[in-house]
Amino acid sequence: MRNIVLAILAGLAIALAALPAGAVAPDEILDDPVLEQRARDLSANLRCMVCQNQSIDDSDAPLAKDLRVLVRERLVAGDSNSEVIDYLVARYGEFVLLKPRFSWNTVLLWAVAPLALLVGAGTLLVAARRRTRTLATTRTTSLSDAEQAKLDRILAEQADGR
Repeated sequence: MRNIVLAILAGLAIALAALPAGAVAPDEILDDPVLEQRARDLSANLRCMVCQNQSIDDSDAPLAKDLRVLVRERLVAGDSNSEVIDYLVARYGEFVLLKPRFSWNTVLLWAVAPLALLVGAGTLLVAARRRTRTLATTRTTSLSDAEQAKLDRILAEQADGR
């Protein structure tokens, strides 16, 4: 029983360790809960330029802190969410977005994964059809009369040799 409890506690500890840390410092949090939620929503979709695979909301890097503060300053100044995003993209480029926008510049980025999936599925389909055809032809192929006679002769010789 004790081992089960320890295993459950260890599982919970591992699960909690996997959750994002949330690097927002108390001095960054806005007094207005609506603005703070907007800032959190925006920060969750912005890439830390230092960590690169973390949002600025989860990163402890100084640049991420600066970006979080900048987002909050823009929101307090009255900018809409799209204006804040546009400002950051103009300043840092599309790379600042964790999920890039769909545009002519990013068509290749968005199209490669579905195309690779379709090519892979098509390849598997063609291979499966070829294999089915090969198996079907080998099963239905019968011996010619000459081959059958030769086989019978070989089997008779083996039976006599025993």
